[in-house]
Amino acid sequence: NFTYCPATGLAKGNEHSEFAGWAFPFPGVFLMEEFISEDEESEIVELMDRDDWKPSQSGRKKQDYGPKVNFKKQKLKADSFTGLPSFSKKIVAQMKACSVLGGFLPVEQCNLDYMPERGSAIDPHFDDWWLWGERLVSLNLLSKTVLSMSCDSEDSIQLFPTFSRENRKLSPPGSFTQTSVCKNSGKEGIDCVLSPRLVPSREVTVAIPLPRRSLVVLHGDARYKWKHAIYRKHIEQRRICVTFRELSAEFSAGGRHEELGKELLEIALSFQGRPV
Repeated sequence: NFTYCPATGLAKGNEHSEFAGWAFPFPGVFLMEEFISEDEESEIVELMDRDDWKPSQSGRKKQDYGPKVNFKKQKLKADSFTGLPSFSKKIVAQMKACSVLGGFLPVEQCNLDYMPERGSAIDPHFDDWWLWGERLVSLNLLSKTVLSMSCDSEDSIQLFPTFSRENRKLSPPGSFTQTSVCKNSGKEGIDCVLSPRLVPSREVTVAIPLPRRSLVVLHGDARYKWKHAIYRKHIEQRRICVTFRELSAEFSAGGRHEELGKELLEIALSFQGRPV
């Protein structure tokens, strides 16, 4: 019932929902359109398709480049991991131009193949945060889709009116008074000054449109507070998602498993990998 606006960082109420005309800040999303060219996309997909795609859950197929992990037991093996694929070296280098990806060192890459004929989808979920760090980076290839965000928190979200009829301009959150005031309410064409509105987080869903060849980064609240999903209705053609993950603090400098983290990164960034 809300749609994320990259230009403002706001989740804006959809026109035909009960939240039309309302918005709230939605932090933790970075979206860059046209991250790669059509030629680069064609080359990447051609190289991917030279390797086998293994069946995955919910009608998806996958190619994994990373250590074998048992997240329930919090154990991993690096013996079969040979690194990220060679074609990803250029992609990772291009990420350095994104301010939100400063110091980002991917240790795992997962390619997921979605097809409408297979009913491909992925249910609302959090990515693990024992092994994987704060920033989740995904490159959306071959067709557009929608990343659907939902929240199970008991918290409430404070909504703000987005514009008045007088100036037709977006009003930034915080610019409204905390009390309801209505002037000249009997006169046509005069707006009320609305107070912020509280709604339970569980009643809110946020759609993040992902154009073809766009790069999206989830971090902060969008990573740890909001679950993300891809629904069947948003897979119209073949779609490939390339997700890169970094190490958590536990596997980084000063962490309990720092040495293992160094070993994994050395393997990953050799860019000599085959799918495991």
